[in-house]
Amino acid sequence: MPVTNTIRLSDQINKPYLALLTTVAALGGLLFGFDIAIITGAGPFIEMHFHLENSQLGLGFSFASLLFGCMFGAAFVGKITDLYGRRKILFFVAILFLLTSLMTGMADSFAMFVFARFVGGLSVGAASMLSPMYVAEVAPARMRGALVSFYQLSIVFGILVSYLINYLLRDLGENNWRWMFFTGVAPSALFFILLFFVPETPRFLFRMGQHEKSYGILKKIGGETMANAEIAEIRESLKETKGRFRDLLNKEHRTMTLVGMALAILVQITGINAVVDYAPKIFITAGFHMDAALFGTFGLGVTNVVCTFVSISLIDKVGRRTLYIVGSAGMTATLFILAGMSYADHFKGMFVLLACVVYLAFFMSCIGPAFWTLVSEIYPNKMRGNAMIVPVVVQWFFNALMVWVFPEMLRRFQTGTFVLIGVMALVQLAFSIKWLPETKGKSLEEIEAMWSQRH
Repeated sequence: MPVTNTIRLSDQINKPYLALLTTVAALGGLLFGFDIAIITGAGPFIEMHFHLENSQLGLGFSFASLLFGCMFGAAFVGKITDLYGRRKILFFVAILFLLTSLMTGMADSFAMFVFARFVGGLSVGAASMLSPMYVAEVAPARMRGALVSFYQLSIVFGILVSYLINYLLRDLGENNWRWMFFTGVAPSALFFILLFFVPETPRFLFRMGQHEKSYGILKKIGGETMANAEIAEIRESLKETKGRFRDLLNKEHRTMTLVGMALAILVQITGINAVVDYAPKIFITAGFHMDAALFGTFGLGVTNVVCTFVSISLIDKVGRRTLYIVGSAGMTATLFILAGMSYADHFKGMFVLLACVVYLAFFMSCIGPAFWTLVSEIYPNKMRGNAMIVPVVVQWFFNALMVWVFPEMLRRFQTGTFVLIGVMALVQLAFSIKWLPETKGKSLEEIEAMWSQRH
């Protein structure tokens, strides 16, 4: 039986306990951000160490190898987590993060470096799916947007930490890039240790028949009223047989599947990770020296963190759809400004840095947190693990593709590159207006019912 928001608003949330669950899961996001971005500052030194100056596609592949690993990690973890649970697989992810930080730093050839990054991508891809899923499955409905956005905050904090490490270790010598990767060992070990202090998600436990344990966790999170309401909704949503992967193409699920895929493609081909990963290269192209380029990149990291706080304060008030519309419009405008600057031969200095900051601000305030929130909540309980494979794998594939080809595109077609991703941001704006539903304030079960009505 559906439960009103009035009942939920009267619940007494155990905020310290909920903060513990969210923070531990979000450490997966921190490692995600760290592993994705640590190569940003290490990239120029890797380019010199492995003599990639005349092979921009080779340089791009050194960046993209982790992302292709992410695609496979996300693809296989869905089925595994539906069998063994979110928490157990997160333990494995933490260990893999630690080992691949060591492997990457110790690589003595370009092939070994690429292999280590690919294997590291398996853990990043798994974390990209498991961490927001864990948060979504423990969070009360009215707080889910903010708490999943906290996961996004942990990603950008990981990015900021990696940028700071890049900047601090820039003058350490010819092996400075190795130490940049070695620093990933510490947060990986912390993540592993803290996982011992959190439970499995109540929705997974209930689906596995552990009803009392599921109820106990929900009661500890939000009190008896919320626990009773959530258990009733979970039981109702799981009455049907367990979802199969091919069920995503059924008439009742087809729309949500296509929406998730479209969001995943657009979130990457609008250029965010290409701009973030190659920020030093963009700034050097704009006339910055290496130190200034790395410091400017750190400035982008600060922008990431500040704007994610803005998103956390807005996502459950303004809503996911509105943020997507505003963010897409802002990204479109700034990308066309960058294209205009390049076309007019004014792609120089602080104006480029400012345009990149504004572009990033629109993404981080609006698109990034809203995307991860939406893909963690739009699928039915009975098949969420399988269903999330689609948008997560798709976004990793297009992420890898963009990062692989971006340096060569920038070298050959600088103006055209910014025009292309600007057009994609415009397509994202039109799609958001036409197809995005609003999910703020709704329980996962209410969202499931909403999609059933729309098909």
